[in-house]
Amino acid sequence: MGTINKESDPMDQSRDPGTSAPSLRNLQILEAVATGARPMTATEINAGLQLPKPTIHRLVANLEQEGYLSRHLDGRSYLPGPKLRAMMLGVMRSGHHHLPRREVLTRLNEALGETCNLSIPDGDAMIYVDRVETHWPLRIALKVGSRVPLHATSAGKAALAQMSEAALTRFLSKARLTAHTERTITDPQVLRAEIQRIREQGYSTDEQEFVPGMIAVAVPVLDSTGGFCATLSFHAPVQRLTVEAGLKHLPAMRQAAADLAELI
Repeated sequence: MGTINKESDPMDQSRDPGTSAPSLRNLQILEAVATGARPMTATEINAGLQLPKPTIHRLVANLEQEGYLSRHLDGRSYLPGPKLRAMMLGVMRSGHHHLPRREVLTRLNEALGETCNLSIPDGDAMIYVDRVETHWPLRIALKVGSRVPLHATSAGKAALAQMSEAALTRFLSKARLTAHTERTITDPQVLRAEIQRIREQGYSTDEQEFVPGMIAVAVPVLDSTGGFCATLSFHAPVQRLTVEAGLKHLPAMRQAAADLAELI
């Protein structure tokens, strides 16, 4: 009769004999990856855990198989997988009406009069984790949880601008730059030049590149160490606002981004 592998189910806490249980070690691995803010190898993940080499590789492999980790393009390092990203999104959504960040978004919405969004990277897209809608009847319907492309939105391009040059090169070599409108940037070299411009100016725009008739402006939300956390953006129909007029709101947006950074 075969033996039972007690680490075969990475999230099964019923089998844990104590603090050295697989589930606790798995949570520590997920914490390391989630807070690392970059792809990490098994060795880098293990730096603070000091587990035996076969153990860390087995646990990481199990977490990848279960969907909590995803293999990076380099084939050696790991990022949050779809299940971990879903958990992270759920935590950010829970009770969001009572969180201070909601008040920051509400104040920005009142100052701009347009829909304001907070979004985070989710694999090959950005996902809206919070938003405050405009009071105008003419609006663009993108709900919390909506996933939008990196290359065709102000939020996505702001996130791309926070990538290292090596990571951006990998993205441009693999990404499908789908045309959503006739204004969408689909040439990798043109997009690279656009990202460099965004890095220099500190904000990004969307001039009907994702939705016809919609413009948007976005700024990054950075933590105290300068690490990228999210993007703060607003969008509006062209009938009401041009990009040039929207850029006048940059001081208010940057202040809101700084206020959000203090909550991290």
